[in-house]
Amino acid sequence: MASATLDVVVARVRGPGDSNATPPTAAKDLRTLATTSALRPAVASLGEASVDVIAYASTTTGYAIGHVAEAAMIRDLHQLAGVPVVTSGLAATEALKTFGVRRISLIHPPWFEAEMGDLGATYFRDQGIDVVCLTATSLPVRPDRVRPEQVIDYVTENVDASAEAVFIAGNGFRAVSAIDELERRTGKLVLEANQVLLWSILAATGSTLQVDGYGRLFARG
Repeated sequence: MASATLDVVVARVRGPGDSNATPPTAAKDLRTLATTSALRPAVASLGEASVDVIAYASTTTGYAIGHVAEAAMIRDLHQLAGVPVVTSGLAATEALKTFGVRRISLIHPPWFEAEMGDLGATYFRDQGIDVVCLTATSLPVRPDRVRPEQVIDYVTENVDASAEAVFIAGNGFRAVSAIDELERRTGKLVLEANQVLLWSILAATGSTLQVDGYGRLFARG
């Protein structure tokens, strides 16, 4: 999305004895990983890479632990790493509040477990944002098979008319290329997990990198 090249270093958070390449999806497992002790090895590896900011790319972790615990996690990680830390959920909330949005259509990918619908709605409602939550069950269940045009068609057909904005959750959801067309078709602000994460990264680091396209979020002066 950025006009300049960004170096990205990835560190996976692993639980005790975790040798499975498949990331956990259940809320109870995500809560286990969202602790300082579980995060410490990943933070250490990122420190060795001298990163300028840490992005916790898991929307569902925020859902699982709630926004208060998520903010506390960010503070702990900042103290541990000495650099800014951002998360998808809190970045989305900040973006929605920046635009004065009070009601959203929350779109989840088909691989989200059923409990995430309720947890996601609670996450935003607890921060003063009303939610109509939908899970895109008609889309492919494998993330690598989802195409932007499929996301565009689903959201356009199912977005709640009373919603002021759309948030497409899930950092593995291939939806960022759908943002501009969705804003054109729906007339609503459209946010997406990776888009808001980048927006929050740029804000946290005071970066002046130009981002062209990808919705009204980056066009706001």
